[in-house]
Amino acid sequence: MFSGIVEQIGKVNKIEGRDDHHLTIRTTFLKKQLKIGSSVCCNGVCLTVHTIKQNKNSLDLSFDVSKETISCTNFEQLEIGSSINLEKSLRVGDEISGHFVFGHIDTISKLRSLEKIGKSYKLKFSMPNNIKKLVIKKGSIAINGISLTVNKTTKDSFFVNIVDYTWNHTNFKKIEVNDLVNIEVDMLARYVTNSKK
Repeated sequence: MFSGIVEQIGKVNKIEGRDDHHLTIRTTFLKKQLKIGSSVCCNGVCLTVHTIKQNKNSLDLSFDVSKETISCTNFEQLEIGSSINLEKSLRVGDEISGHFVFGHIDTISKLRSLEKIGKSYKLKFSMPNNIKKLVIKKGSIAINGISLTVNKTTKDSFFVNIVDYTWNHTNFKKIEVNDLVNIEVDMLARYVTNSKK
């Protein structure tokens, strides 16, 4: 489980395999912070570390990514050098500054527009049919693993505002119109919606 507060931006260092992928991400985590079997949120996707390699001042983390995960996330677009939002799993007693993020992607969404307003950014994303009933104004949502608040919804879109700090400390700073992002809806919204069925 995660909080949606990105700790650092990693870089894709190696991608191997055609269907299932062997993905290696270069990070600045300390070796003592992780172990084989640790869960790491990578662009919102919960992955399990299977290899850790120290590389001078960097730590290379390797993960196995299934064909299924690739097909339902934006991992299909990853290439060497791609920026990845990273967060280690929560421990008992950790501060929850965002909201509970499970690392299970519901869908992918496309950035439709980006507007800078003062020192913040207004982003408009497409609203896939399978999450329309789960995304509400002032509700929480995780985009590429980042805990955010929905500012507005329309029939086929939703909007979020990104403050300057979040923009500069996540891979949002490299996002462009038509880019795909990973979406995880708020688990509370899912439970409430399903309880009404």
